[in-house]
Amino acid sequence: MYTDFLYILSLFIITTLVLLYIPGSLCQNGGEYASCGASFQCAGIREISYPFFGGNRPEYCGYPGFQLSNCQGDVPILTISSRQYRVLEINNFTKTVRVSREDLWKIICPRFLYNTTLEQNIFLFSPNYPNITLHYGCSTSSGQPAPRSPHMFNCTVNGTNSENLFTIGEDSPSIPGFETGIRCETNISVPVNQTAARLLAASSASIVLLQDALASGFSLQWSANNIVCENCIRSGGVCGTNRDSLSFACYCTNGTFASICNSTSTGNNTQTGTGNGVSLGIPSIITSSIIIFCYLKRQCSTGESMQESNRKVETFLLNHGSLAPKRYNYSEIKQITKSFSDKLGQGGYGSVYKGMLPNGRFVAVKVLNEVKGSGEDFMNEVGSISRTSHVNIVNLLGFCYERNRRALVYEFMPNKSLDKLMYKSGSPNSEGHLEWKTLYQIALGVAQGLEYLHGGCNTRIIHFDIKPQNILLDEDFCPKISDFGLAKLCGKKQSILSTVGTRGTIGYIAPEVFCRNFGGMSYKSDIYSYGMMVLEMAGAKKIVEVGSTKSSENYFTDQVYELIVVRETMKFDEFMSSEDK
Repeated sequence: MYTDFLYILSLFIITTLVLLYIPGSLCQNGGEYASCGASFQCAGIREISYPFFGGNRPEYCGYPGFQLSNCQGDVPILTISSRQYRVLEINNFTKTVRVSREDLWKIICPRFLYNTTLEQNIFLFSPNYPNITLHYGCSTSSGQPAPRSPHMFNCTVNGTNSENLFTIGEDSPSIPGFETGIRCETNISVPVNQTAARLLAASSASIVLLQDALASGFSLQWSANNIVCENCIRSGGVCGTNRDSLSFACYCTNGTFASICNSTSTGNNTQTGTGNGVSLGIPSIITSSIIIFCYLKRQCSTGESMQESNRKVETFLLNHGSLAPKRYNYSEIKQITKSFSDKLGQGGYGSVYKGMLPNGRFVAVKVLNEVKGSGEDFMNEVGSISRTSHVNIVNLLGFCYERNRRALVYEFMPNKSLDKLMYKSGSPNSEGHLEWKTLYQIALGVAQGLEYLHGGCNTRIIHFDIKPQNILLDEDFCPKISDFGLAKLCGKKQSILSTVGTRGTIGYIAPEVFCRNFGGMSYKSDIYSYGMMVLEMAGAKKIVEVGSTKSSENYFTDQVYELIVVRETMKFDEFMSSEDK
């Protein structure tokens, strides 16, 4: 009782002091600091910030030429030189954006033909993206028909049929092994990634590969006061654009400046007098608050482990700032789930309920069991996923943290998890089964998600619990990696991780994770788990057919060993199709 009173008293005093400061600061910058400091989501891409704007993000929070549209559609649209591009990925760390041409999205016969041109003052092509050239309206100079080639394709536009072909890194049309010259009416160039270029240069090239190469897009580097913006952020401000002069603006708690907070630059501080007065008062307010809190904290019992855990989690979330997803209170979670009426599943971590946001979007709410430890799993999951934005990573929409009440709000996956669908119908683990082609696409998607976690994020993320139960499937069976409770963060150049506190799932966990004799632990531990999962995907149907028992203590690796080595009831060639043989 006395402890609670001291906490309430300290909170009241600190809140009172802070409220004395807030009105002045809010009046000074007109809300730009608050509105531009929060990231925004456009279509399927989250955590978007300067220089981009659009949707519900004001124009003064971005940079001219970086407006995103179609935020309620499937992908954001970026307009460059009056041409529309689909935005596939944004990387603020490398200052790059991966785009694909809207007119060539799964189409190779557009009505209008134009080259891929950029506004050179703000966008540049990233290196290592070779061009492919599409030649339209082609014929031979001798009049003889050109031989069929995998590099040729037909188009019918406005009732007119034409012969066309594509070349890699060449402006002049040609067919390998065909000496007669070829003339084409029009050609356009489009960058593609190196892997796609190598596939298209091979003799096995096809129109499908060409469409995939164009859809995979290319990377652009942007220039939008990059260095000035970084300096502004280091000084505690957020980047934007001055509404009147259209020059760079650094929005700070005590005004708007030309480059960094508390800058002495003239003509850009919107409220100099009041800002300086408030700035002088901030240190004394913070110092007084810290002294009062520390004094009252000393009176409390050091054995309050739950309060210590809460403080750690609160600090963790505060440090993430705008990267953290939306925070809900517990009453909102109850409204979203209709008092937890529709239960989707349950595990050792807690329970999952189906819910609906006020905008009508279905979500899955994972309500965690009462936390007895330091809450590290909760911090890991929120912190790890909030750093990601990828089609094969589950989208964390929000979270709830109120003392021991903790919940995570995810996008809803109508096809549940992979383990429910990869076994044949009638097996104990099955709610249906998937075709081999779908299983292949799922395995490919999970691999792309892992590649992003290990190399595409600003900070490398090691999942440490890749298994079918943690692979969710959307309505199109697109896989989403979920459950980052055991994840660890490390630098991209860090090759070996500490094994302290590391856990995993038996049957999927890499040997080096639980036994140091097998070597150092690294991102390759996820690759081992992925390999075990793919083996199970490939062998799940056959395992069920031969009548292997399934239980919580009987893992896939044990079943394979029993069937092949002990009982000799299965051979490796039984997994191969007649075509593979």
